[in-house]
Amino acid sequence: MTTDMNAPLRTLGVPPTAWYVDAKTADLTRPGLEPHIVTLATDTKTLRLDLAKAAVVVIDMQNDFCHPDGWLSHIGVDVSPARNPIGPLQALLPVMRSLQVPIIWVNWGNRPDLMNLSAATRHVYNPTGDGVGLGDPLPKNQAPVLQKDSWAAAVVDELEQKPEDVRVDKYRMSGFWDTPLDSILKTLGRTTLFFTGVNVDQCVMATLQDANFLGYDCILISDCTATTSPSFCWDATIYNVNQCFGFVTRSSLIFDAVKG
Repeated sequence: MTTDMNAPLRTLGVPPTAWYVDAKTADLTRPGLEPHIVTLATDTKTLRLDLAKAAVVVIDMQNDFCHPDGWLSHIGVDVSPARNPIGPLQALLPVMRSLQVPIIWVNWGNRPDLMNLSAATRHVYNPTGDGVGLGDPLPKNQAPVLQKDSWAAAVVDELEQKPEDVRVDKYRMSGFWDTPLDSILKTLGRTTLFFTGVNVDQCVMATLQDANFLGYDCILISDCTATTSPSFCWDATIYNVNQCFGFVTRSSLIFDAVKG
């Protein structure tokens, strides 16, 4: 970026929303990224979308939710369904990175002192008060449940996080509540969001709904999501996304779209 005198301007911010400045000039034109238009089939409509304005949001693919030694398994939940997205995500994420689509990891990661969690939130995860709830050590490995930077809150080993990926800690079911997720997406200029992760009827759905309320285009990738809830919860989620909040597709259809 240069002025009329061909003097270089310095980048201030993250393209494509950066300014370009020197002592006398501030260029606010924000040149856009080169469009990458694809046609994507979904359950309800064929979409035309720009991958230069898209991001993949991966929600809660963490040890506490997906690992046999994690917290959900400890309280008696069969976590095998929560592991189903691992294989599809292993195939999808490298392709999306190669297309310069940002990968946003949104993980439940509480403060060690739990000061930003109400009693009502903690009650959901420890209703009797004497169980293993948020921040309590897991009996098998003493990892504090869903605590930021602990093994319990870490992404499962099977999914590789790259240095260029973005990480966001959340503290509620929605990844937008009291987090910088919205600000990050605006800075990146991303308005179309692909949703993946677990549980589809809880944290994925809550985040997707808030994204819809904030004006984002929402696309759920069904084979890259799962739930440990009963099957009717899955059915209701898919119905509601299609009916009210966005679109539903599959990773194979994304591969077809980007090849085209």
